[in-house]
Amino acid sequence: MPLNLQKNLPAIDLLKKEHIFVMDSLRASTQDIRPLRVVVLNLMPLKITTETDLVRLLSNTPLQIELDFMKIKGHMHKNTPMEHMQEFYKDFDEIAGRFYDGLIVTGAPVEQIPFEEVHYWKEIQGIFDWAHTHVTSTLYICWAAQAALYHFYKVPKYELPGKMFGVFRHTLRDPFLPIFRGFDEEFFVPHSRHTEIRREDIMKVPELTLLSESEESGVYMVMSRGGREFYITGHSEYSPYTLNDE
Repeated sequence: MPLNLQKNLPAIDLLKKEHIFVMDSLRASTQDIRPLRVVVLNLMPLKITTETDLVRLLSNTPLQIELDFMKIKGHMHKNTPMEHMQEFYKDFDEIAGRFYDGLIVTGAPVEQIPFEEVHYWKEIQGIFDWAHTHVTSTLYICWAAQAALYHFYKVPKYELPGKMFGVFRHTLRDPFLPIFRGFDEEFFVPHSRHTEIRREDIMKVPELTLLSESEESGVYMVMSRGGREFYITGHSEYSPYTLNDE
């Protein structure tokens, strides 16, 4: 089934070349169906690459999805044209009164900075808290996973001696959870990060459930609030070439 995307989003043409069916907002408005509403807080420097990777995966759902993109207010975006940000992205205060079925918060190139020293830390804390009351289910990716676990549960992050970079083998702790439907007992995930969260810290928090880990790359997926939040430390959204290009 198609995704309902804002007209002229660059990802539309890129994905049509891969024979993925996407629908712009004008055509979607003629269909009498209630789409899932998902908002993406895109903190990655290469916005269009991240948009395309996420839309490619979301296109696998049998449901129609209405996708919004959110940005940090006042943040300078060096690697994406300002015109693109103005046309396709909204500030948080523009959507704060809305309710969404899903929120995706991407990674960010700030993981070696203490959380409190990230210049948009207060704003992103507000977004995390807003998601508890305005979003049904949230997926936090890479740095966002570390940030949310720290914000909600004070789980610390640790500097790695070298960058965790590559594709690593992972195992499942509970293969019968719906999120793992279609997974093998072992699966591979790309990682690209300088910091980590540790198993022992997750296990100390009763509200957190460790779902997947790797002997090489450590904690991968953590769940809280009965499946309303998922925290993943890798980049399952990456296309086969994203890690290579990085």
